Order: sequence, then structure tokens, then C-alpha cells
Amino acid sequence: MILPNPLFHGTLIRRYKRFLADVELDDGSQVTAHTPNTGSMLGCALPGSRVVLSLSGNPSRKYPHSWELVHTDGVWVGINTLLPNRLAREGIENGTIAELAGYQAIRAEVPYGEGSRIDLLLSGILGKCYVEVKNVTLVEGGCALFPDAVTTRGQKHLRELMEVVRQGHRGVNLFVVQRADGNSVSPADAIDPAYGALLREASQAGVELLAYRAVVTLSEVRLERRLEVLL
Repeated sequence: MILPNPLFHGTLIRRYKRFLADVELDDGSQVTAHTPNTGSMLGCALPGSRVVLSLSGNPSRKYPHSWELVHTDGVWVGINTLLPNRLAREGIENGTIAELAGYQAIRAEVPYGEGSRIDLLLSGILGKCYVEVKNVTLVEGGCALFPDAVTTRGQKHLRELMEVVRQGHRGVNLFVVQRADGNSVSPADAIDPAYGALLREASQAGVELLAYRAVVTLSEVRLERRLEVLL
């Protein structure tokens, strides 16, 4: 996944109202950028951090810049939550995610469950495979943790995947770690113990847990390798 051009480098002043961030660009100007991440961004929104912004070509946007990357703990981290679904699809199509190979069709945002939309629905001679994709940006001691805030939505998705499996289909919860220092993935029990408990229940019920780490550079983000999910 090639990052959009042009890119603008700067220093984070503050993130606020969930979707906004004030940034001082390297040329000394200050902009307010859209933050395409609804999570807490724990550890990834520290004032003074180096950041990278993209620029939208849509003239009607109130905030034309979007926050793409942040440098923290010595690595670049992809904070745009729109990327993991695209990375997952790219990884399936180019064979990086070998566990999801063999399907003839991929559809995105297909309605299912209780008013939800599955991130990716794979189908073909192997049947149907429902894939929920989760963006992971929090890493502590080499372990990537999800979620970074209480997520009732994430809990709902796990219940819906369990129902998919009960109906005889594959259900997959795919963690995409957008930073190079994550060596495994675990539920963030200290942040959302209910999610951790439900993730373990889902695994026992047959929901497959996959995790892949992405290489994040100043020009691209691409899936690199599979990580172990430790429960």
C-alpha cells in the first residue's frame, strides 16, 4: 500500500475532539488535520511526536490534511484505520496471508449480523469466510495489545463471528499491527477485560484468530509476516 502524495512532515501539538490534531509543519506553518482513528491512540498521540500528513484533493473538505503516521518508541506507526482493510485485502490477493487463500471472490462491507457490515467476505468453492479486521497500534514490551480503549463494538463483532461459525462458515478475527516492534498480539485485559474474555471464548468456539505485522515506512505500508496471538 503506497502512501498518498504529497506528504507533509511536522510535529504534533495536540490531538483533540477525537478527529482533530494540530500540527506544526516543518516549514513553520500550523495546520489542523483530520485524524482517521476513532480509538484512544494510547501512546501514539504524545505532543511533540513527529508526524506525517497527507493532503486530500477534495476542495470541499474543511480539513484537507489527514494524519497518516506518527513516530513513537523509535518506529513509525500507521494510525489511519482506513488502511488495515485495504492491507488485508492486498495481503489476501498477493498471497501474503496464506491462511485466507483459495477463495474466488472478495467483497467488502457486506451486511451481516445485527446491523453490522463484515470487513471482508470471502467466497468460492471453499464456502464463505467472514473476516473482521482490527487495527493495532499499541505495543508494550514487544507485545501488540488490542484494544487501546473499551470497545463494545469489538465485542459485538466477536459475538457475530461466533454466530457465523455456528452456522457452519469460517469466522476470522484479523489483527493488523501497523508498527514494526510488535512481535506478538494479545488482548489488552487491563484496558478491556470483557473483550479479552470474549476473545478467548470466541477462539474456543472456533473463531480463527490471525495477526499480521506491517512494515511502515515514509513511503508505504505493507503486510510483512504473521504474528502469534497469545491468549
